[in-house]
Amino acid sequence: MEHEQTTEEALKEKLAAAPDAPGVYLMKDEEGRIIYVGKARSLRKRLASYFKPNGHPDMKTGILIRRIADFETIITGTENEALILESNLIKKHRPRYNVILKDDKRYPSLRLDPKAPFPTLKVVRKPSKDGALYFGPFSSPGAVYETLKMINKTYRLRKCKSPLPPKRDRPCINYQMGTCLGACVRDVDEEAYKKMVQEVILLLKGRAPELLKRIEGQMYKAAAVQDFESAAALRDRIAAIKKTQEKQVSVTADFMDRDLFAICRMSGYALITVMDVRSGSLLGSRHYRFEEVLENDAEMIRTFLRQYYEKIPFVPKEILVSHMPEDVELLEADLRNRRGGAVNINHPVRGEKAKLLEMARQNGAGELKKQVEAIFSETEMLTRLKNRLRLSVLPHRIECFDNSNISGSEPVSAMVVFDHGKPDKSAYRKFKIRSVSQVSDDYAFMAEALKRRYGKGEKSDPFPDLLMVDGGKGQLNIALSVVRELGIGGAFEIIGIAKKDEKKGESADKIFKPGQSNPVPLGREGDLLFFLQRIRDEAHRFAISFHRKRRNTASLRSALDVIPGIGKKRKAALLRHFKTVDKIREATAEEIREVPGMTRAAADAVKHHLDLSPE
Repeated sequence: MEHEQTTEEALKEKLAAAPDAPGVYLMKDEEGRIIYVGKARSLRKRLASYFKPNGHPDMKTGILIRRIADFETIITGTENEALILESNLIKKHRPRYNVILKDDKRYPSLRLDPKAPFPTLKVVRKPSKDGALYFGPFSSPGAVYETLKMINKTYRLRKCKSPLPPKRDRPCINYQMGTCLGACVRDVDEEAYKKMVQEVILLLKGRAPELLKRIEGQMYKAAAVQDFESAAALRDRIAAIKKTQEKQVSVTADFMDRDLFAICRMSGYALITVMDVRSGSLLGSRHYRFEEVLENDAEMIRTFLRQYYEKIPFVPKEILVSHMPEDVELLEADLRNRRGGAVNINHPVRGEKAKLLEMARQNGAGELKKQVEAIFSETEMLTRLKNRLRLSVLPHRIECFDNSNISGSEPVSAMVVFDHGKPDKSAYRKFKIRSVSQVSDDYAFMAEALKRRYGKGEKSDPFPDLLMVDGGKGQLNIALSVVRELGIGGAFEIIGIAKKDEKKGESADKIFKPGQSNPVPLGREGDLLFFLQRIRDEAHRFAISFHRKRRNTASLRSALDVIPGIGKKRKAALLRHFKTVDKIREATAEEIREVPGMTRAAADAVKHHLDLSPE
């Protein structure tokens, strides 16, 4: 109690001395960690709003405020400087209670570089400022591939991903199928190709009505000069574009581009729904969930918009928001610089635009309800797991390691991550074992992988709540020795999982904890063991697939290394074409000769050698 009074008195003294000037404030907890960063036109007034004498009306915010043990202020010359500094500090410290838009790899985009010779469309997960055009993000991988499929059917763009000129002497199968002009090896009119690219750009920008008028004009001109073959091709293109239009939902009559952002909250969680409207048609929606957010809705919108448009290259002329952000003029100026033109942020209260925002809010509310129900179900299971294993915290993030090798050959280790009970495949990691000299030392393999995962200081964040190693007591002891050696003992808890020994009459896999000789009894809670087994099995699958890939590559290369006349280039060409040594064995000499760079003599040598070599 004395400590609390001392902290409260110290905060009051600092609050009284806070400057009445624009700047940034950093909230800290008892351990000195920055847990929240904010900006203010007047630091004194903003900080005073947090520490009201009668407490905070919002219970959740009040609880978070009580975790603040100290704060620091940085004065800036202008509000705009404070806005920029706030953004930079959030990126640097990633405070727990700020809105932080992570690199979301779930939402793909299409990339097209119009300055490249014979541009091609590529699916990318992370747009970059490289001068190319990016379209999206799309609401799902299925949506982006459906769009790409439609464009490939309608336009004969280059399909190969390699830069020009490629190392081949004839077109690929796409040319034979009539879906590509074969620009990689054939003489194609570059101006005609550019016109086709411009049509694709208009289509992806949602300018279908404008594109249809253009193509219809071309069709009538072709028909007028009795070029009926070209007119028919243009007619088919018009039909394909109109069919695509039928799948788009028209939501406004002004054919404008705009983005919508709506916030909804439930049970301590906040969700921002983003909807993309292009040329009056709704292209898709995405949802971003946050928890333990200290900001109010207006602050959330401001912080989210800045981070969102740092990752999304396209800024529309109009942005509709469910809550008007603070310092909207500064935010519009920042977005105006990014767009290179006017940007208006509006909060409509009536009319067509207000109905659009309400649609976004209703979609978000339904999505948040579904997610919160799933979280509560997962939390209930994780709570039981915490109690049964006697953990200090809920195991929201669980990391599991497993090794794979055959007689020490091509040893690897793999890590899988389960976040809130579900696999987070973007956080999986693979490790090629490098430093272990012994032919087969499973414990040393595990030690190397753990040191590489957790031995990088701050770069090792985030740490798991629970680490699980496959291999029972032996691997558990290795994990304990590694964390002690790295000086991170206590940063997270560790368990080991071992398969049942049927020879000893065991009926179930075993879970071991440090300092306990006997496995943890899970009693009737078999679903908890099944959950841990599922994580272990996923780590096993991931490790084996990585090891198999490494072994196949090594097998292919070693088999080809001893064949006369097969050098690096021909080995690489065979590897690209056939993928595995077994497929080369199954191929005929004629099929091998068709690989770019191969001659009849070289193909005969490969076939002869592989037919004689053991599988």
